[in-house]
Amino acid sequence: MNSFYQNYKGIIWLMTGIFAGSLAGLFFGEKVQVLKPVGDIFLNLLFTAVIPLVFFSIASAIGNLKETGKLSKMMAVMALVFLSTILISACLTIFAVKVFPVHETLSAVPLEEDIVKKPFGEQLTQLFTTSEFFELLSRKSMLAMIIFSVLTGFATLRSGESGKAFSGFLNSGNEVFKQIFILIMKLAPVGLGAYFAYQVGVFGPQLFGTYAHSLGLYYGTGAVYFIVFFSLYAFVAGGVKGFRKYWKHNIVPSATAIGTCSSIANIPANLEASSKIGIPDYIAKVTIPLGATLHKDGSSISSIIKMAVVFALFGKSFDNAETIAIALGMTVLISIVEGGIPNGGYVGELLLISAYGFPPEALPPAMIIGTLVDPMATLLNSTGDTVAAMLVSRFTEGKNWMSKAA
Repeated sequence: MNSFYQNYKGIIWLMTGIFAGSLAGLFFGEKVQVLKPVGDIFLNLLFTAVIPLVFFSIASAIGNLKETGKLSKMMAVMALVFLSTILISACLTIFAVKVFPVHETLSAVPLEEDIVKKPFGEQLTQLFTTSEFFELLSRKSMLAMIIFSVLTGFATLRSGESGKAFSGFLNSGNEVFKQIFILIMKLAPVGLGAYFAYQVGVFGPQLFGTYAHSLGLYYGTGAVYFIVFFSLYAFVAGGVKGFRKYWKHNIVPSATAIGTCSSIANIPANLEASSKIGIPDYIAKVTIPLGATLHKDGSSISSIIKMAVVFALFGKSFDNAETIAIALGMTVLISIVEGGIPNGGYVGELLLISAYGFPPEALPPAMIIGTLVDPMATLLNSTGDTVAAMLVSRFTEGKNWMSKAA
């Protein structure tokens, strides 16, 4: 019994904190907002540590490669895996909407946030680059920072002997920030407990109100995708062993994702889980940080639900071929451009509203649904990166990749 506790004490304390926070939210309602700063402190610590961790992880992983051809193959496989799982989740949701139609009577809600429309070219530029080096250090420039990390890794690789000292610096930095993450996660039972209390206390009542039907559809579809499809992906990647390893090491990442509602904050937990599963370092350290910004199965599901709700609001059919084709295309685009920051940007809602030519009144319900499904969406977005990395390992390293790792 003592050895069991020693092996799983981190998970036990984490789940205890989450359970206690959920009960507090349930019984005390909106009064638990006083606990939100505790959760914010924990989340801010994660955010400040994750930027350098991602930089050192990606740059050191690429810089340590002996052959660039391996990386090229991995990147191609990764792109196919990301695209395939996003489309699979979207198609599953379209089927769910067909079986359980959305009939909403939602009233317009005033916007609490100003949304500035920018030209597409400007948005694209800001997505991939920054005008100053220091701007790379912001989590709002995550994709630009990842691209810079990839370039740094390739430059280190090309430098050969001259870059050995810098390669050693990258490896040391990677190890140091891994340890920083371990120290921060010791606060997780308290930090995540406070966040769960806030979410249950503040957002819980809305889940059973006006949006109950669409939210039930989202959470139901998301749960099926999480349990059934992630299990299938893990089995395809590594057979029964892959299935067992994925779920054994997916507890902490899942709890962190739900508690923080941030794919970026969950990168360290996913990297640690990937290491325990046996995913090769060069795959995990590139796929998971990139996945946090580009691979969003949860956002794919929510975008379809939002479209179905908006169509229902305006009395339009959501079942003809052209509408579904546009929906699939928009889903891929939304999953790529949405950031990994909690409730950040509302870019996805703007894209889908403008794509179908709906008036501004369609935006508030879509935004509210996006906020209320954020915990489940982040769970799917983030933990889907780990199982995606397993699939990339399977198709890059071969079917015996888990034996090689062992």
